[in-house]
Amino acid sequence: MKNIVILISGRGSNFEAILRTARAENWEAEGLRLAAVISNRPDAAGLNRAREAGIPAVGMDHKAYPSREAFEEALAAEIDKFEPALIVLAGFMRVLTEGFVSKYEGRILNIHPALLPLFPGLHTHERAIEAGCRVHGATVHFVSAVLDGGAIIGQAVVPVLPTDDADALAARCLRSEHILYPRCVREVALGRVVAEEGKARMSDETARALTVFDV
Repeated sequence: MKNIVILISGRGSNFEAILRTARAENWEAEGLRLAAVISNRPDAAGLNRAREAGIPAVGMDHKAYPSREAFEEALAAEIDKFEPALIVLAGFMRVLTEGFVSKYEGRILNIHPALLPLFPGLHTHERAIEAGCRVHGATVHFVSAVLDGGAIIGQAVVPVLPTDDADALAARCLRSEHILYPRCVREVALGRVVAEEGKARMSDETARALTVFDV
């Protein structure tokens, strides 16, 4: 069984999307298990959802540690208890150090609310509207030492409408994230997507499945 550990900081809507999909598609029959949900905020709403689903849930207050490195050392120790094949960042609002990322190289995924390499960092929806983009979206990528710079696994594309404000565009992107992220998690966990030489390697069929269009 391949264990998947999910890291969150808040409500965990992408975690919930992954959970719904895993149950609907019976991932456990394919040898995939959602093994744990861990948050750097002990009061994160997503932890309660995990517990309701019978998934081990762990709250670790990053403020209780003297340094970023000390927190990450404790976090890694907790993660390793579950022997993860894959670590999924689902709204985990911590920038990870190079040391942490290198420990799990090729096994950490993140989702970013933009079509990378466009608009790395924050305020992506406002920036897309300000730039006059006609399309926007979300990107699932392997985590690297470069912020939002890892190999791209899949992308969801949504229209930017003339009447959109940042909130409306964010809501449209989030709906597509909830389709895209579970697909990417499953394909990576099954070994159909791998990180090689800075690229995500996959078949044409898999690439098509991991490109989502909302028009």
